[in-house]
Amino acid sequence: MDKTVLLSFDVEEFDIPLEYGHTISETEQMKVGYEGFEAIANLIEKLNIEVTAFTTANFANHYSDAVFRFSNKHEIASHTYYHSAFQIADLKTSRLKLEEITGKPVTGLRMPRMKEVNMQDVMDAGYLYDSSINPTFLPGRYNNLHLPRTMYTDNGMLRLPASVSPRFRFPLFWLSFKNFPYPVYLSLLKAALKKDGYVCIYFHPWEFVNLDAYRLPAYVKRHAGPILLQRLERLVNDLKPMARFRSSDKFLLNRG
Repeated sequence: MDKTVLLSFDVEEFDIPLEYGHTISETEQMKVGYEGFEAIANLIEKLNIEVTAFTTANFANHYSDAVFRFSNKHEIASHTYYHSAFQIADLKTSRLKLEEITGKPVTGLRMPRMKEVNMQDVMDAGYLYDSSINPTFLPGRYNNLHLPRTMYTDNGMLRLPASVSPRFRFPLFWLSFKNFPYPVYLSLLKAALKKDGYVCIYFHPWEFVNLDAYRLPAYVKRHAGPILLQRLERLVNDLKPMARFRSSDKFLLNRG
């Protein structure tokens, strides 16, 4: 079995209501984020797979014991310090804080909302790879159709893009998983897995919490909570016969 699934989660404050003009306290942001983190941690344990958690240092500071426990079996990578605020210094300080909490090297970075970042700054902060690219077109967010679909080097930094379908670059990220019919999503994912030998897909723990109380677009709230947990479990079980689930750092180390 030479194919690999790189399943990751952006472990962060539940601050997405702020994007739509709705106030939510930091306490509630953390509470919802942690509830989702516990839900996916329990599912991953049940499924016996290995994943990567791109984690904000802010979240890890609030729930250091949970993040430490998770790091015993899975990779902890950086999602910078805060999800809704950023300065260049956060690249290094977030890495150091996560290393302090986990007692392990932190080698990977994913910027919140796949925000563009200078690769020299990422290298200077001590990272070995960056996974902040979605090589597709997402209106209002980014247009990365000119970038490679698969792993490449950018000014000396290894970059690991999120997976898109081979032909038309349909994104295979969290919103697609929620909104595409499951057979369609699975078919597109299998096509990418067959062509590329691996897929890199990501979700957010807060997606796995009931979001009925929040005024969010339907395409964000769709299938949230236990229904999405069941959907993810189905996906993992459908992929297990054809691919191995690995953390990003171990996969990249194996690829040299």
